[in-house]
Amino acid sequence: MSHSGGSQGDAPLPKSGYNNQIEYIPAEELARLYRLETLNLQNNRLSSRGLPEDVFEQLENLNYLYLANNKLTVAPRYLPASLVSADFAANYLTKIYGSTFGQKPNLRSVYLHNNKLSDASLPEHAFNGSDNVEILILSSNFLKHVPKQLPPALYKLHLKSNKIEKIPKGAFSHLRALREIYLQNNLLTNEGMDNETFWHLSSLECLDLSNNNLTQIPAGLPRNIVLLHLEKNALRTIPADVFTQIRNLEYLLLHNNKLRAKAIHPQAFQGLKKLHTVHLYNNMLERVPSGLPRRVKRLMILHNLITGISKNDFAFTYFLEDLNLSYNKMISTQIHREAFRKLRMLKSLDLSGNNLKLLPWGLPKNLEILKVKNNEISSIPRGSLAQMSKLKELNLGNNKLKINSIYTGAWADLDSLQILDLSGNQLSYIPSDLPESLEYLYLQHNKIVKVQDSSFDSTPMLKGIFLRYNMLEVGTVEASAFEGLKHLQVLDIEGSFDISNFVKKRGHSTEREEEEEDEGDEEEEEEDQAT
Repeated sequence: MSHSGGSQGDAPLPKSGYNNQIEYIPAEELARLYRLETLNLQNNRLSSRGLPEDVFEQLENLNYLYLANNKLTVAPRYLPASLVSADFAANYLTKIYGSTFGQKPNLRSVYLHNNKLSDASLPEHAFNGSDNVEILILSSNFLKHVPKQLPPALYKLHLKSNKIEKIPKGAFSHLRALREIYLQNNLLTNEGMDNETFWHLSSLECLDLSNNNLTQIPAGLPRNIVLLHLEKNALRTIPADVFTQIRNLEYLLLHNNKLRAKAIHPQAFQGLKKLHTVHLYNNMLERVPSGLPRRVKRLMILHNLITGISKNDFAFTYFLEDLNLSYNKMISTQIHREAFRKLRMLKSLDLSGNNLKLLPWGLPKNLEILKVKNNEISSIPRGSLAQMSKLKELNLGNNKLKINSIYTGAWADLDSLQILDLSGNQLSYIPSDLPESLEYLYLQHNKIVKVQDSSFDSTPMLKGIFLRYNMLEVGTVEASAFEGLKHLQVLDIEGSFDISNFVKKRGHSTEREEEEEDEGDEEEEEEDQAT
C-alpha cells in the first residue's frame, strides 16, 4: 500500500507489509489493530514524516516491530511497553529519544546497525527501565565513544565499523553477562582504554578488536575468552604475561600486524592448554617464533620473512595438524633434516611460494596434504616421499621438475594419493607407475610430446586428466591410452588430437564440447520462450 499524502480514505494496513512501497501510515489505521503482536514493515519507503510519533502507542500487545530498510531519520518517540524486539537497521536515523527504547521491561533485542547515529544521537539513559535487553547491534554508525549505561543483561554487543576512539572508564564493568563484543573497524588506540576496560567481563568469550590502531596487546583481558581477534592492528610485541591468564583461549588471531619473532617472548603462550588455532600470517617474522603453544593444532605463519626451519622449532608442538609456511623466504639448505621429526599428527603442510630447490627431507609420514607449488624445485631426492602411505593430495605445480629429476619409484608408497598436480614444470612425458588410487592428474603447462597407449595403465581410477598447453600434436596422442579409464569424466587436452570418436564411444566430453552443448541449450531455451 502506498500513500502519497496520507488521505483518510485508504484501505486498512496489513499486519505484514514488508517489501512494498509504503510511504505513510495513518495512526487511526494501526489503532484499530490493538491485538497486533508482530508488525513487519521492512523494505518500504517509510520516512519519519510518514510515521507519526504516536503511531504505535495504542498497540499494547505488540512484541515484534520490524522497520529495517526504510528511510527513517528519527526513531519513533513512543513504542509500546510490551515490545520484545525492535529492528531499525539500514535507515538514516540520526536521533533516538529516551522514550524510544526506555521503560520496556520485556525488550530483549534492538537492531540499529547501518544508520547515521552519532554520540549525540543516543541519550545517556536510552535504556533506562529496559534492563533485560540482551542483544544490541549498533554497527556501522558514527559513534566515537562506547555508549554509557548499557543494559546490564547484554550478552551480545556489536559496535563494529564506527569511529570509536575511546571506551569510557567503567563502560563495561556492570556487564557481567556479556559474551560477545565486536569492536572491529574502529579507531581505537591503547590510550583509548585502560587496564580494567575488559577485566570485569567474567562471561566474555569473544572479543574482536581487529582493524584498529593498537600498538600493544591490551592488558587485563578476561580469563574466559575463547576467541580473540587482534588482527589488522600495529602490534609489534607480545610480552610474557599478556595472555597467560586467559586459560580458556582457543583461537588467537594476530595476522596482519608488525610482529617480529624476536619481539615475541618465549613464555608468551605458556599455560594456554586449550589454544589450538594461531594466525600469525602477514607479519614480519624472520624465523619461527620460540615458545609456540604446546597444544596448537593449526598454525598459520604464511607471508612472513622466514628463511629456514631449525631442528627444534617444532620440537614441542606434538599436536600440530595443519602447518602453513607458504610464501616466506625459505631455502632448502636452511631446513633442517629433522625439523619435522616430532610432528607425527601433522596432516597438512604448505610450503608453497618459497625458494626451495629440493623437496625437503624428513617430511611427516602421516601427511594427507602436501603443497610445495611455486618454488624452484628441480629435484625430488631418493626416498623423500617414502612411507607416505596416507598422502591424498600432492601439489608440485610451477616448479622446475624434469622426468629424470624424479627418482625411480617415487610414487610407490603413495597408495592413497588422489590428486597429483605437476602442472607448470618441464616434464617431457607422463610419469610412469603413478599410484593406482589417483583420481585427478594435472599436467598442463609442461613439455609433454607424446601420450602412449600405456600412459595410464597404472591409474584406472582417473576421473580427470589435464594436458592443456603441452607440445602435443595430431598423431602424438594415442586414443587407446584412455580406453581403460572407466571413471574418466574430464579430459582437457585442447584439441591436440581427434578424440571425437573416443568421446562419442565413451560418453565423455571435452571442455569445448561442453561449451557448445551449453550454447545449444541456451538457444533451445530462447526458442521455447519465444514460442
